[in-house]
Amino acid sequence: MRTLYLRNVPDEVMDRLERLAGASKMSVTAVAIRELDAATRRIDNAGLVAALPDLGVPAASIVESLNADRR
Repeated sequence: MRTLYLRNVPDEVMDRLERLAGASKMSVTAVAIRELDAATRRIDNAGLVAALPDLGVPAASIVESLNADRR
């Protein structure tokens, strides 16, 4: 594993990390790693969506169906 050092972390960010850590009974480092892991996984989303098959269903049809169900 590699090491990442962060400097100039805003106080508000540290406060939120500390609150998350306390609520999760985890260290601030563990929470920061968990949050970085979740944030960096988003980079793969475009590739995952692009790999989905095109079912040929028009977006307008989906919206129309949703609106009908909400009435």
